[in-house]
Amino acid sequence: MPSFVPRIHLQRLVLSLVPLALAACALPRPPAQLASQAPASWHAALPHGGSVAGLERWWQDLGDPLLAELIREAQLASPSVAQAQSRFEQARATQAAARSALLPSLDAQASASRGFDQEVAGIANVAQVGLQAGWEVDLFGKNRAAADAARERLSGARAQWHEARVSVAAEVALQYSGWRHCSRQVAILQSDLQSRAETARLSRDSERAGFTSPANAALADASFSDGKVRVAQQQLQCDIGIKTMVALTGHDEADLRTRLQATRAAPMNEQILRVHSIPAQAIAQRPDVFAAEREVAAASAEVGGAEAERYPSLSLSGSIGRMYLGAGDISGSANIWTIGPVAVSLPLFDGGRRAAQVTAAKARYDAAAVAYRGQVRQAVGEVEEALTRLASTGERRGDAQRAADGYRRSLTATEALWRGGLASQLDLENTRRTALASELALVTLEQERVAAWIQLYRAAGGGWDANAPDPESSLAGVDSAHAPARQPGAAEAGMP
Repeated sequence: MPSFVPRIHLQRLVLSLVPLALAACALPRPPAQLASQAPASWHAALPHGGSVAGLERWWQDLGDPLLAELIREAQLASPSVAQAQSRFEQARATQAAARSALLPSLDAQASASRGFDQEVAGIANVAQVGLQAGWEVDLFGKNRAAADAARERLSGARAQWHEARVSVAAEVALQYSGWRHCSRQVAILQSDLQSRAETARLSRDSERAGFTSPANAALADASFSDGKVRVAQQQLQCDIGIKTMVALTGHDEADLRTRLQATRAAPMNEQILRVHSIPAQAIAQRPDVFAAEREVAAASAEVGGAEAERYPSLSLSGSIGRMYLGAGDISGSANIWTIGPVAVSLPLFDGGRRAAQVTAAKARYDAAAVAYRGQVRQAVGEVEEALTRLASTGERRGDAQRAADGYRRSLTATEALWRGGLASQLDLENTRRTALASELALVTLEQERVAAWIQLYRAAGGGWDANAPDPESSLAGVDSAHAPARQPGAAEAGMP
């Protein structure tokens, strides 16, 4: 059977499309990047270089293996991390679908039939297999804009996945540090309780011997009872901290208590806590800032896509295959192919729908731009606040330590005077309360300092490199020291 003759010669079809191809161009879009207080170039697009291993190495460098292990367990148990990873996978699938619109589609087809055929004047068997191709020529960049928007949102989803990991790591570190300091406070209160118990015992003996008034003995007993209340209250806070860590990590509580009791926390390197400035470019690695910037670019692309909807569209289709025909003693096969039809769609009237879509896309772009600038301001403010808190705790630490040492010596001296009958019970209890308050204040200040450092880690988007080149500016609070901040280890690329 002879091949079918196409209606349009292939060469003429190609030539007819040349003017359209020359005229095709993407429509203008709003700027995909906006000026802000953050650097224009994103030197570190993701925290820890986008590497999970880099994040783990940051916390391992603190020298506390249990903390690093708890952070790793929390990463696996966190619903926020799982949800962020799911959003990333969805964004990746959306990007793949958007990119496919730029390429021709190809479908396989097969059919078979049996029936009366007029050409052979009898019953005929017809079978056909072939390939059907279709392609929408992206004349004005509509499909390209959709692909660009999907790509930008994929980058934003990747950043939010890392943001979830950084937030979980910071929260676990905060709770872990809080429990360690809480345990120290319990130890201080228990030591003080033992001293109060001894004072109460001596006061009762002295009262029975007639050397101490009943009022002073009652004061000693009351002080002992007050000390037990303080210990119980502080122990409650520690128990709450453990249960919070159990909820974060999914760890068995009994096993977690055993491991916490069996390991001693490594003291944080003083050099790590001495941070007086953060390179301004560190703000650019904050996942929320990066995702907001990507959303601006995606919204910009969608404006271009909405504009392109108002212009003509061109689609081209074709097929190629082989057909078999059998009727009685007659049978044969032949190649079949077609090019076309070439379809041009020209919008004429839609009741203002496409114009409204352009207006809505521009409004979304404006909203994304405002959100991005606001996110940058918030990021800068959070870093400045964390630096100020860290600097303030560093400045107060020396005075708090000297105060605690002085009150401790005063308590020792007052106890000696009390045993010698040269100080009253009231003097002893007042001195004890002052010494206890100074000891607890020192531990609380140290906890506040570590919490400010963790807050700075989170505010900077997951760490920083103090030696990173940043000739233009840096974010600095009140200087707490002149030592350089720690820098994370080199991170290899990592993806969910």
